[in-house]
Amino acid sequence: MVIGGGIVGVCSASWLLRRGYSVTILEPNGIGDGSSFGNAGCFNASSVVPVSMPGNLPKVPGWMMDPLGPLAIRWSYLPTILPWLGRFIRAGSRRRVFEQARALAPLLRDPVGAYVPLVENAGARDLVRRDGHLMVYRDRAAFEADGLAWRLRRENGIPWIELADDALWEHEPAISREHRFAIFLPENGHTIDPKGFVMALADAFVRDGGRIVEDAAQGFELFGNRLVGVRSAGGTVPADKAVVAAGAHSRKLALQLGDRLPLDTERGYHVMIRSPEVLPRAPIMHMDGKFVATPMAQGLRIAGTVEFAGLEAAPNWKRADKLLSWARRLFPSLASDHAPERISRWMGFRPSMPDSLPVIDHAARSRDIVYAFGHGHVGMAAGARTGAAVADLIDGRSPEIPTAPFSARRFA
Repeated sequence: MVIGGGIVGVCSASWLLRRGYSVTILEPNGIGDGSSFGNAGCFNASSVVPVSMPGNLPKVPGWMMDPLGPLAIRWSYLPTILPWLGRFIRAGSRRRVFEQARALAPLLRDPVGAYVPLVENAGARDLVRRDGHLMVYRDRAAFEADGLAWRLRRENGIPWIELADDALWEHEPAISREHRFAIFLPENGHTIDPKGFVMALADAFVRDGGRIVEDAAQGFELFGNRLVGVRSAGGTVPADKAVVAAGAHSRKLALQLGDRLPLDTERGYHVMIRSPEVLPRAPIMHMDGKFVATPMAQGLRIAGTVEFAGLEAAPNWKRADKLLSWARRLFPSLASDHAPERISRWMGFRPSMPDSLPVIDHAARSRDIVYAFGHGHVGMAAGARTGAAVADLIDGRSPEIPTAPFSARRFA
């Protein structure tokens, strides 16, 4: 039983099915309809840099005061997020960010290549691109101020090419000339349709004998430390193995299994422009606005930023509008106004741990249950390797990637 139908759950279920297990995905909403739907679609080995970096503590007041900033905290959510925020700040020490980057590197290594067996089986090659990514700065000084992040990438084997002025504008003619420096990451990739990509893998999973049940997991039936079933809204479903891959909703299930984990949600937003006046050649990360502009089958997606407000608060659509204004500044050829039917907005819940590392581990109360959640900004990039690691853990094998840094007990 795999609980969760996002990219991590579908990859886990697909690898388990390939190992000979009888597998059911339990998902109350549509397959790929959560953060797997709304993300920037990036397969980035370069995403080894943790979200929390040295020097974050002085920034907290700014996060509180600017509701439209790249990272914002709603005042009403502050009492809830404070313990998580304390761990987040501590995770940004210079020593720890080097450890976290080293832990993420094998999980994110060649993400496009890691998906190949699943993509080939699903006939989904047309949904995947390896066109590289561009990370755009105002100038070289802004890039040099970001030196620690680039040192983390260099020490973990990420190659890049520097582009300045004419070389940059020749490489990507769509961007504004106020941006004079960029890094091109040739080995990064993306999908042109994140939901379509997850759906293609899920369709192949069903074609090959897997099942998808539209229901919500509520708990577990254990006999001693052995799993015998998963409780759902529709009753108890017999199961002797389970994977918790329910994204931001995984914390309550883990708590029932003896693991109190600091999982919260970074609420992310996106704006889609259908039939845009311009499309970049490949995804572009705007380093000031902390958003990614990705060319997709449906148009231009502008996705990113972080908002801490929990799972219940209404979206702040002004954050999506802010993304649109940033995009118009990055791409001068975009219209200053678009008809409403050409614009769509989305908000979703990134499942995030304070140290930017997911949880990939057995549950405390039963080794029949494996966790696979908390991927934050790297769910798409890490989905294939996480799924393979989950299958190894269910099999009782040591995964190919080191999973000790992703232990559920690291916060105990």
